[in-house]
Amino acid sequence: MNIQTVNTVEALLFGAGRPLRLSELRGLLESDGVIAELSDIKKCINELEERYQSSSLEIVEVASGFRLQIKQSYSAPITHLWNERAPRISKALMETISIIAYKQPVTRGDIEDIRGVTVSTQSIRSLLERNWIKVAGFKDAPGRPALYSTTKEFLDDLNLKNISNLPDLPEIAEDSDNQILSEVV
Repeated sequence: MNIQTVNTVEALLFGAGRPLRLSELRGLLESDGVIAELSDIKKCINELEERYQSSSLEIVEVASGFRLQIKQSYSAPITHLWNERAPRISKALMETISIIAYKQPVTRGDIEDIRGVTVSTQSIRSLLERNWIKVAGFKDAPGRPALYSTTKEFLDDLNLKNISNLPDLPEIAEDSDNQILSEVV
């Protein structure tokens, strides 16, 4: 691949501010008069990955495509550049998004059954506003409750390519549950 095309792909990833799919990169290159196959664009990305091996930058493939970002090990000093703080995620919100991510598609009732408490409307609204969840359909049950599933933006924010990249859930040891119950009794 010629250096001009590699540098153009680099500039596109840098300037986009969001992940770009290979097909989007091809379209942007074509609008600049550069004809490239998807395999050639992937070679450019591989070359950039090699270029960034010993730098503070990296190219990451997430659900929505490829993006240029700062390596995690260099992120701490950058937080001082922005005064605004991202809204903290409450434990209830974290439990709710976790249930949706691992059990999707789920209804609000399913989430409440798993958590054992009522899910607030604000929690669902907050996740919808962050664009971390979406209504994927409606359950064929009385009242036709909404089915929630995660979005590509959720995966992008967690640096995941797809939902199968979520960490495995820890196994619950039944012996420890029985031991705790016997101690209580």
